[in-house]
Amino acid sequence: MKRVGSLIGVDIEKLEEYKKLHSAVWPQVLEMIKLCNIRNYSIYYRNGMLYSYYEYIGDDYEADMAKMSADPVTQEWWKLCGPCQIPLKDRKPGEWWAEMEEVFHCD
Repeated sequence: MKRVGSLIGVDIEKLEEYKKLHSAVWPQVLEMIKLCNIRNYSIYYRNGMLYSYYEYIGDDYEADMAKMSADPVTQEWWKLCGPCQIPLKDRKPGEWWAEMEEVFHCD
């Protein structure tokens, strides 16, 4: 299993909109998340930043992320969420959410 933590800024003026969207995530988006082998997915907020955590249980992370990216319903969802987010300037090329390095884990 791969654990993934990532970070992105949020437009404070759109924070309530972002929270409202995530209080009723589209069922098709949730199904695609599961089809792409993501489990235990959470998003947290603090001081203008969103932190996400999920566990990837598949065998080909890049292929599953490409599958999710190609899904038309997920693309529509991202069009709603994207304007609420502020990507970090130091993220890697191709990243929207900046993936974080895991420095400690305890089961």
